[in-house]
Amino acid sequence: MTSSEPSNGQPHKSLLEIIKTYIRVDLPADDENGRDVSPPAAEKSGILTFLRPIPWLLALLFAFSFYWDFSGITLTFWGFTLEFTGLFRILSVSGLIGFLTNRIAIMMLFHPLKKRPLLGHGLIPAHKDRIAVRLSHSVSSDLINPELIRKKLAQSESVSHYRKRALSSIGEGTQDEAFRRDLKLWLQSILRQLVTDPQFRSSVTEAVEDEVEQSIKNNPIDRAALKAYTLIRGRQVGDLVNEALKNLPDRISSEFEHLDIYLNKIPGLLEDSGEAIDAVITDILDKLIHRLNVKQIVEENLRAYDETKLEKLIKGVTNEHLLTIQYLGAVLGTIGGFVIWQPLFSLSVIGFLTILIFSADHLMMTFQQRYSDSN
Repeated sequence: MTSSEPSNGQPHKSLLEIIKTYIRVDLPADDENGRDVSPPAAEKSGILTFLRPIPWLLALLFAFSFYWDFSGITLTFWGFTLEFTGLFRILSVSGLIGFLTNRIAIMMLFHPLKKRPLLGHGLIPAHKDRIAVRLSHSVSSDLINPELIRKKLAQSESVSHYRKRALSSIGEGTQDEAFRRDLKLWLQSILRQLVTDPQFRSSVTEAVEDEVEQSIKNNPIDRAALKAYTLIRGRQVGDLVNEALKNLPDRISSEFEHLDIYLNKIPGLLEDSGEAIDAVITDILDKLIHRLNVKQIVEENLRAYDETKLEKLIKGVTNEHLLTIQYLGAVLGTIGGFVIWQPLFSLSVIGFLTILIFSADHLMMTFQQRYSDSN
């Protein structure tokens, strides 16, 4: 028994430990071009910086309107008279109403989380199961389906790429002297465990005795020679086989050097079998993809979400946009206040500005398209 083995005959390392120690396939954390593939950070809307103060300014304007609000001030031009009295209060109230109605509408999407007698139930919590079914169907049909996964695998050549990395790691690992030493010790330990197992030795002994009997059954000379040999030695065939099995691990350990010859062939054999390995891996992945019920997985996970977690999930993706809508309500409400103050005049100005903005946007899009085409 070697010094590297414990005295109880157990391998100093298991085969799995040996493989994990010397054969490592390190998969990169980013893609082929070195770009990080971690989830992007939540997008920040720059316009919110300017929109956030508006409700507070409107509240201050509303409070200021009780102190001064254009009382008795008018403006006449081209025979048209504008009465400014109460303008601050109209604009501030309209803007605050626009902000608060949008805020309440967004809150009603998620709250109340639990159905209440008078306040009702939030829109999304109330239809959580329907959302789960619809979203899972959309994901499995349009976003993640077996055909799309197979297509992306083929386009990215991921199977071939990672197969080469894995085979390269296996080839390097099998050429490591420490790996070979531990593998031989493991094989020797396994042999020792087998030959010290009474049931295994009994089975092998019976098999050998039976095979010997069958081979010399029709040969009287061999039978006589065997009988004479066992008579002289005073031992039966089974005893001889048992003794041979005891000495087998130590006798065969010297032959383990031939194992190096086969280990040296592994890198070449793996390289020659690359395409066949790719085909097998692709076939396995294809079967796994077909067995993978994406719709059921998404639906079950969404159904398992409680109302609070579902709210965080949706807001994590849309919160910036929901806040933008909320604060834009204040802007649109303020514009509505101008319409309340002077309907005809305000609608004329708003119409003119709308046409101007859309025309400028169209011209900019046209120039961008021409610039892209020219490059």
